Amino acid sequence: MAELAFGLDTFGDIPVDDSGAPVTAAAAIRQVVDEAVLADQIGVDAIALGEHHRPEFSISSPETVLAGIATRTSNIKLGSGVTVLSSDDPVRVFQRFSTVDALSNGRAEVILGRGSFTESFPLFGYDLADYDVLFEEKLQLFVQLLDEKPVTWEGTVRAALDNIEVYPKTESGRLDTWVGVGGSPQSVVRTAYYGLPLMLAIIGGSPERFAPYIDLYQRAAQQFGTVAHPVGMHSPGFVAETDEQAKEIYYAPYKVMRDRIGALRGWPPLKREEFESEVLHGSMYVGSPETVAHRIAGAVQALGVERFDLIYSGGPLPTSARLKAVELYGTKVIPLVREILEESA
Repeated sequence: MAELAFGLDTFGDIPVDDSGAPVTAAAAIRQVVDEAVLADQIGVDAIALGEHHRPEFSISSPETVLAGIATRTSNIKLGSGVTVLSSDDPVRVFQRFSTVDALSNGRAEVILGRGSFTESFPLFGYDLADYDVLFEEKLQLFVQLLDEKPVTWEGTVRAALDNIEVYPKTESGRLDTWVGVGGSPQSVVRTAYYGLPLMLAIIGGSPERFAPYIDLYQRAAQQFGTVAHPVGMHSPGFVAETDEQAKEIYYAPYKVMRDRIGALRGWPPLKREEFESEVLHGSMYVGSPETVAHRIAGAVQALGVERFDLIYSGGPLPTSARLKAVELYGTKVIPLVREILEESA
């Protein structure tokens, strides 16, 4: 098994300043850049920026922010989490990320997905009735673009390509590409069919319930004759000096975000007992470095994943608390997880 990699995920949630007032979207984007620079300095392996088109989140163009981060960092991998390929153009996505790859000396990666939010579809003129075909056809084209050779392609969702070269090409010859999956077996099988790495979004319930998806991915790849790559997972969480401090800082902002989204999806408001249960037994990694490290190690052992990304910015958290969480994750949580796994090997 390769050494476990650790990442951070954010949607650029609008944080609050020391007085409790929300900062501007521009300030929120600069905050993410500062957090990425800190993560790079303390040895976090990757940062992934999600694409959203909602007032709670500041990042609608992950690759633009990643380009800014690229020029201020040296080692950290720079990815999206996710790029909503269905409502974008595969050629432009490839061009933008190959540009980030150039700026970062080969550190770019793209995580493609269908997206758990739908705002981008009407925004860019796509019909939600075409939700499945949009992703299927565009992923098929994107996989061809990854070969960095002349592309001939024809589908129903964009203009055909006839022996077209796409630029800029990467120096390595291939852009690192994952598919983000939230729990659809069909999406898992599709990822295996195209021979791409799988990133599981595990945002609730016991992480062990995703073990069948990893088994399905591996079996499907074997049947298709493709490569079953190491699997990654990302889950929400927050790190502070103590368990109680982490929960008290995180709960109220997380509830604001969770209830706002839940109102659109028919979910009841979040109760404190539900939150506490998720922290203890589910897929929410909130607590002191020791607590979070043991919980991450348990999930990694249960699933056999080789990358863990922490979604660290849930809701309108204080900017100072977010920076501290990044620091604790890189300097304490990551070394502790590796120590726990070595001891149990």
